[in-house]
Amino acid sequence: MSVLVYAEHRGEKFRHSVLETVSAGRRAASQLGFDLVCVLALPVLKDEVEILGRYGADRIYAAEGEEYTSYNQEIHAELLRAAAVETGAKVILISATTTGKELAPRLAAKFKAGVASDCTELLMEGGDLFAIRPVYAGKAFQKVAFKSQPAIATLRPKLFTAEEDGRIPEVVKIDISIVPPKARIVDVEQKVGGDVDLTEADIIVSGGRGVKGAEGFEPIKELAEALGGVVGASRVAVDSEWIDHSHQVGQTGKTVNPQLYVACGISGAIQHLAGMRSSKVIVAINKNPDADIFKIASYGVVGDLFQILPVLTEEVKKTRE
Repeated sequence: MSVLVYAEHRGEKFRHSVLETVSAGRRAASQLGFDLVCVLALPVLKDEVEILGRYGADRIYAAEGEEYTSYNQEIHAELLRAAAVETGAKVILISATTTGKELAPRLAAKFKAGVASDCTELLMEGGDLFAIRPVYAGKAFQKVAFKSQPAIATLRPKLFTAEEDGRIPEVVKIDISIVPPKARIVDVEQKVGGDVDLTEADIIVSGGRGVKGAEGFEPIKELAEALGGVVGASRVAVDSEWIDHSHQVGQTGKTVNPQLYVACGISGAIQHLAGMRSSKVIVAINKNPDADIFKIASYGVVGDLFQILPVLTEEVKKTRE
């Protein structure tokens, strides 16, 4: 029997959230007395494959072929299903990335099982697995039990610790019969600004309605660059076409968990808070002292962001000289 982890990768390298998921899987497998098996589609660099062992994988099931060159949810769901059946998987863990959120429900449908999505914690009680996940836009958390097997869960990035375990994994080439998918990828075009990865960022500087326009994101970009972070945005800023949707944080954007989140000109609507309230440190900059964002902020600055950000950026640069 096994705990199965989907090893998502970008190009030939794994996303950091995969290592977090592998570590969470290792802890669960050790408590259950199961093997930890990672499933991936090649090509991946050899050194990258070995990393999965360092973080706890006992075995790696790798599929290779032209059909795996580009991600296709039908093919990858079938790959996971076949690996789960072959290894007797009782638990399947997938990182709650855009790909993971798409893949998990399709896989669950194959097993007629449920999914605990966007989990923030896994618990083991009496030999049974439970998951903690947010509800009501993050205002409350529920404890979920799994009535069907395999237990399928997606784990929110940046909340699970990636711990090295030092194993040397066995690599097994898996060959499955693939039914031609109903849809196929013919081309991938990278959008301008599409390379931002908010879910794995340690520092995010976000702008909202208060930036007043596309040019208002310039001081935000400068602070983000000085801090070594990335730029985020609220839905209002995205809907106003001041910045690309790939930067959106919130209920209809991306859920993030950085070490530092700087909210500039963001009032703190519940939909935005749902996407960032679990950040470790939140700094709010807003002219309105009654803005809701201050209710969850670690530090708050009441004032004009266009006066504050340039000064803050210069001070950050001085500390890094």
